[in-house]
Amino acid sequence: MEHLLDIHDLEAGYDKRPVLHGVSLGMSPGEIVALVGPNGAGKSTLLRAIFGLVKASRGTITFRGREIQNRNPADNVRDGLSYVLQGSRVFTELSVRENLEVGGHTLPPKEVKARIEEVLSLFPDLRPLLTRNAAALSTGEKQMLAMARALMLKPALLLADEPSLGLGPQLVHAALMSLRELNERSRTAILLVEQNVREALAVAQRVYVLRLGRIVLADRPENLTSEVLRHAFLG
Repeated sequence: MEHLLDIHDLEAGYDKRPVLHGVSLGMSPGEIVALVGPNGAGKSTLLRAIFGLVKASRGTITFRGREIQNRNPADNVRDGLSYVLQGSRVFTELSVRENLEVGGHTLPPKEVKARIEEVLSLFPDLRPLLTRNAAALSTGEKQMLAMARALMLKPALLLADEPSLGLGPQLVHAALMSLRELNERSRTAILLVEQNVREALAVAQRVYVLRLGRIVLADRPENLTSEVLRHAFLG
């Protein structure tokens, strides 16, 4: 099957400080792929480079058959790429409904309304909060809103950067299960960066381990014992 996303020999970083060193990975349409590894491994940098927020100094990023490295993020969004940033980032001065409308800003008004209903079916806990100011939401509610907003344009690929950050154990499980439900219902592919390795392995079909800016292991979750993961994380 042709890859939806194909990254080859990618190098990227900040100013003159390289973070990613020859990273290569691929994922197919409708697949959930987890990207795990120790803090500082470059996981979030990889998502940012894919989306166009971090400059690639070498290598290629191919999405839907087109090279997109260093492309404007707005063009990536129009082509079906969406990104939920780390830290439950929402427009706190707007209501929940207005946040969702911003997510669907390129759609006709009638389609925005229909799409809001679709994303609320995935995140029903947001429905009674539609008129509430986003600043008043809990951390978990903000995370749900950030994911729902990212889905307004029906992306082919969702980049999810630590959706469990700041959540309690029960909410962590619920957040990642909502991603799996999204994948099953809409076949949206998901590249998931997650520190909670056990929960990530429970929803992903394949896993890459990133350490010191390099892919050190790629396999299916069922093949990754605790010993294998420990060795991959620590070297």
